[in-house]
Amino acid sequence: MNFDEWNPVYEAILADFGFDRTADERARDLLADLAEPFDEARLPPFAGATVAIAGAGPSLGDELAAAREADVVVAASTAADVLAEAGVEVDLMTTDLDKNVDTAVALSERGVPVAVHAHGDNVPAVRSAVPRFADEFLLPTTQAEPVGPVRNFGGFTDGDRAAFLADHFGAAELRFPGWSFDDPAVDDLKARKLDWAERLLRWLERRRDERFAVLDGRRGGIEPVPGA
Repeated sequence: MNFDEWNPVYEAILADFGFDRTADERARDLLADLAEPFDEARLPPFAGATVAIAGAGPSLGDELAAAREADVVVAASTAADVLAEAGVEVDLMTTDLDKNVDTAVALSERGVPVAVHAHGDNVPAVRSAVPRFADEFLLPTTQAEPVGPVRNFGGFTDGDRAAFLADHFGAAELRFPGWSFDDPAVDDLKARKLDWAERLLRWLERRRDERFAVLDGRRGGIEPVPGA
């Protein structure tokens, strides 16, 4: 995924939520000032691997086998805590620092890479949390145009960003334990974000010519992303 491909989708997300591109860029620039360059050598071995993209939905506890059987496990946000409690090793965490920052920092200190995402709403968290990480295991990302050390592989929420990252680095198969697009416990804003996550996964599976089981029975009702 390059930014030219991502940008029309990004613009649609900005318009849908009323987000400010310049706010995203300010957050990106702050992260760029605080972080070392994105070091691909710190990533787990995605190429040719079966990768579990573990979501933080309520079903994760019942779907741990998909993570245990995968070659690489990527945890989105608080999925890292659920996996740790179950004894499942995490190979990468994705986070925008809205929850469990201590978990993310601790993983980096143990040599587990953490893809930290900057956007317009999390500038205070970026400023306070990023200096706490082990520098070499913090991988800076943005949803705006990438600059300097900060990368953009596509995606919007912690979970679908993880999927796009794994795809970019050559994952052979993606599995999605712990994903729930219809979680009744979330607020309206989160529900809209989950709708976009679903749309983005549908776009990704079409790009990969792969069928994600998490979308079975749902594809007919998924609105395409712009340009897809």
